[in-house]
Amino acid sequence: MSDASRDREPEGDGVERQRGLYVESTIIMTTVRVVTPFILTLGLFVMFHGADSAGGGFQGGAISATVLLMLAFAFGIDAVRDWLDPSVVLGLILVGVANFVGVGLLTLALGGAFLQYDVVPIYHASKYSIELIELGIGAIVAGVITGLFFVIASGFQGPEPLENTAEEES
Repeated sequence: MSDASRDREPEGDGVERQRGLYVESTIIMTTVRVVTPFILTLGLFVMFHGADSAGGGFQGGAISATVLLMLAFAFGIDAVRDWLDPSVVLGLILVGVANFVGVGLLTLALGGAFLQYDVVPIYHASKYSIELIELGIGAIVAGVITGLFFVIASGFQGPEPLENTAEEES
C-alpha cells in the first residue's frame, strides 16, 4: 500500500480523514466526548458498590480503563499516548498497591491480622476499609489494562528466531 493511498486528504466536507489505520470521524469523537463522563462514573459506582453487593474493584477498574481505550479509538492512539504520560499509568498502579498495603498495615499496627477490618476504631470500619481496598484494586486494574493496551498497540520486536541454532549444535 503506497503512502498516497494510506494518507488521504479531506474529502468533500473534510468530515472523515484517514491516516494509516486511524480514521478521524466527527460522529465517533462527539459520541466519545458525551459518553466518557458517564462511563467513568459507572466505573467508580461499581467500585464503591462492591462493598455492599455485586461489583467491585476489578469490574470497576475494567470499566474505568475503557474510557482511555475509547479516547484512543476516537482520537488516535498516538494522540492519547502523547497526552497521557506513562508515569501517570504507573503511578495509578503504585497508588492502588500502596492503598491496599496501607490498609493492611494499618490493621496490623492496630493489633489485628492483615486486612482485619474490625480492629479499626471507627464506625462501619469494615465497610469503609473494603471500599478503600476496592478503589485500590480498581486503580491497579485500570492502570494495568491501560498499560497493556498501549504496549500492545505500539507493537514489539521479538528476538531473532532460533531455527538454525539447533542444527549448528549437532
